[in-house]
Amino acid sequence: MSRLMSPLSSASRPKVLAGTAWIASALDLESGCLLYDSRVPTALNIIRRSSFTAVPWKNGGGMTQEALRVPARGDPFLWRLSVAHIDSSGPFSDFTGYRRSMVLLRGAGLTLEFGDGERRDLHRIGDSVEFDGAMPTHCELLQGPCVDLNFMVSKSLRADARVVRVDRSPAALAAPESALIFSVEAPLLLHGDAGQPVRLEPWDLAVFSQGTVGLSRIEPEPISLPSAVFFATISH
Repeated sequence: MSRLMSPLSSASRPKVLAGTAWIASALDLESGCLLYDSRVPTALNIIRRSSFTAVPWKNGGGMTQEALRVPARGDPFLWRLSVAHIDSSGPFSDFTGYRRSMVLLRGAGLTLEFGDGERRDLHRIGDSVEFDGAMPTHCELLQGPCVDLNFMVSKSLRADARVVRVDRSPAALAAPESALIFSVEAPLLLHGDAGQPVRLEPWDLAVFSQGTVGLSRIEPEPISLPSAVFFATISH
């Protein structure tokens, strides 16, 4: 389980980013399962943080703000992206059959203790980890409450989830099928294949498919350190 970070090129020419996917058994195309339901168009779609839905944790230990779930209702789901508020140390819910990716969004950090004896520390905003949803996991807060991004995807799908670093140079993110962009720290300007540029505020979610989206950071003054952006692709 390694951190999923990779820096973007500082060159002015846009760079298309790709990565290694989580390879699982292929989704049965005759099963009728879809990556998206009717409320998610294939064009660039922005889901604002203010529209996230509050739902209780599976184990009753807290609340999460659900940004997008496919399908929208019922279990099992194919994939889900949410923002969780962790107010106290404790165990994570069992999500057997899913791969999980977690990114620290706010707070002084936490330590994850896994059932196989491994430990992972998330100290900085944008630090990330991926792990099997079936693995018993205990979260130990280091200095008070934290907020984290959670991406869960069924092992019946292929997915690549990682944190990239965006500076003032233009960049491009490409998706063969479906993709998610979640701004961790700074406002971004997104350029789709068609239409006007769209502003993505921190903790907003952008969804697009079968295309390329250009992005750049919006800021009044230059910032020396690149900003963290969560990027995931999902396919059969």
